[in-house]
Amino acid sequence: MEIRNPIQFCINQPPFPPISPIPPNPNSQTLKMEFSTIKIKSTFTSPFESSPKSDDENPIRKPLSLWPGMYHSPVTAALWETRSKIFERLLDPPKDAPPQSELLTKTPSQSRTTILYNFSSDYILREQYRDPWNEVRIGKLLEDLDALAGTISVKHCSDDDSMTRPLLLVTASVDKMVLKKTISVDCDLKMAGAVIWVGRSSIEVQLEVTQLSSDSTDIIETVALTANFIFVARDSKTGKAAPVNRLTPETETEKVFYEEAEARNNLRKLKKVERKGIEEKGEKTRLDLLLTEGRIFCDMPALANRDSILLRDTRLENSLICQPQQRNIHGRIFGGFLMHRAFELAFSTAYTFAGLMPSFLEVDHVDFLRPVDVGDFLRFKSCVLYTEFEHAEQPLINVEVVAHVTRPELRSSEVSNTFYFTFTVRPEAKANNNGFRIRKVVPATEEEARRILERMDAESLQPKETIKT
Repeated sequence: MEIRNPIQFCINQPPFPPISPIPPNPNSQTLKMEFSTIKIKSTFTSPFESSPKSDDENPIRKPLSLWPGMYHSPVTAALWETRSKIFERLLDPPKDAPPQSELLTKTPSQSRTTILYNFSSDYILREQYRDPWNEVRIGKLLEDLDALAGTISVKHCSDDDSMTRPLLLVTASVDKMVLKKTISVDCDLKMAGAVIWVGRSSIEVQLEVTQLSSDSTDIIETVALTANFIFVARDSKTGKAAPVNRLTPETETEKVFYEEAEARNNLRKLKKVERKGIEEKGEKTRLDLLLTEGRIFCDMPALANRDSILLRDTRLENSLICQPQQRNIHGRIFGGFLMHRAFELAFSTAYTFAGLMPSFLEVDHVDFLRPVDVGDFLRFKSCVLYTEFEHAEQPLINVEVVAHVTRPELRSSEVSNTFYFTFTVRPEAKANNNGFRIRKVVPATEEEARRILERMDAESLQPKETIKT
């Protein structure tokens, strides 16, 4: 892939300040009390500290409620800091500012952005991303991918005119995310991406994570993960769909990416139209076949196949109250945080289902159906939808996670997000367990059977990739 003038961010964590020893004084009760009190200072700085000065040279500070949350990773913080001027305009646009009057034509290279993780030399950064297997924590990486994709989409849609009101860009979905190899936390990492396709009001951003390793002479870059994010543009005043800047691919690679994204967009539209026809033709037979074994579990459990399990018996759930520290620049809960929490639950679901340590393969699809606000009561519910045994050495576990915004006062619960993940079992765990087996998951209700068929149909057009260690 050709890279032209990429904007690069090198993420380094400052070393911890040295702590000067204070000699104890056993004869002073006052000193004993002082020594037992440890004063805590914020490790964060305001993203608006560099705001322009007023006439009296006092900095103009944004209200605390308008700051992005303080939960986010160093990568997300660095990305949002680079967009601080745009953020301020998004949060406080001129009154009655007009929309962008003329659409610009941009190239993919103009939105290309690169993040560098100096894991090999920055041990503090390395520890922030390390998981128990000395690999990069996928949940934290999901947050960074979402933040980078958002930065790229904002760069493409910006018209560099502070007198027009900016667009509100919303993550609509994650179309596909594939882990091609395990990502070590001991080697440097690079995350890069650009806008590869635009529609009238939608944008597709493609990201690529590469692991950097060196031999005696050269630095070798190996693609470890690819991801595609879909954003939609809304008018920040009316909330209606808004047109985005056009895109002109220049290189042959950019043209190929554009054509592939165009084909995916057409396929998404076609699947919506065809779904109704499928429901009328032949789906009843498929539903009955899926439900046959489930009915035996419900009606004659003593005679059920012990190599199968009901879908409802694979469920896990957790809940949380969304906190201000988890908000994005719009005051809503950061989508990367939601993906992180959903991934952790999906991983736990696959772990309890298989009985062995799982290994992540793909984010098959994520839908952002409605925003999640600070203070919302959010419930994540997961289950194993189905399993696949096409490759005996790498059985697949397909996990669904659904996020619900629950309002007890109104006695209502709405789905905000749906997440679909694919896991297998870590090879070393499987090798140490000769009696290992993955059960077949069967539905007990028609609604469960329909969910299984919908995901199977969606995945049938996108064959799974085998992970490389």
